[in-house]
Amino acid sequence: MSLSIRNQIAGTVTSLTSGEAMTTVKVRLEGGQDITAAITTDAVKDLGLAAGSSVKALVKATEVALATGAVDGISIRNQIAGTVVDVAAGGAMASVKVDVNGGGLTAAITKDAVEALGLAAGSSVVALIKSTEISLATV
Repeated sequence: MSLSIRNQIAGTVTSLTSGEAMTTVKVRLEGGQDITAAITTDAVKDLGLAAGSSVKALVKATEVALATGAVDGISIRNQIAGTVVDVAAGGAMASVKVDVNGGGLTAAITKDAVEALGLAAGSSVVALIKSTEISLATV
């Protein structure tokens, strides 16, 4: 199956914490970063997820925010350090490609944000992704 989701990063499930409706799934990405996905408990069962399962973390580019450093006092659990490798800006929006050690992420942000943050190839950034915006696929 082909997907339009640009961000597909391989990893391994390290732990699961299940609730009645939702489960948090911790994943170690191939580059060594840890992320958390919040998916339905039914999805965990349907996918047969357990510690050690190989997965791909899927994130739409519109769900990736960028900061110029780590952010304190925020509910977003996933903060992944990286380096900008390319910025393609249009009239209103921009596509920012970020190398995150072992994979790449694309963020779709406004052109104004790119300018305000001074983003260019070589800029250090932190990708911010809510755990509820990460989907998982088995591989």
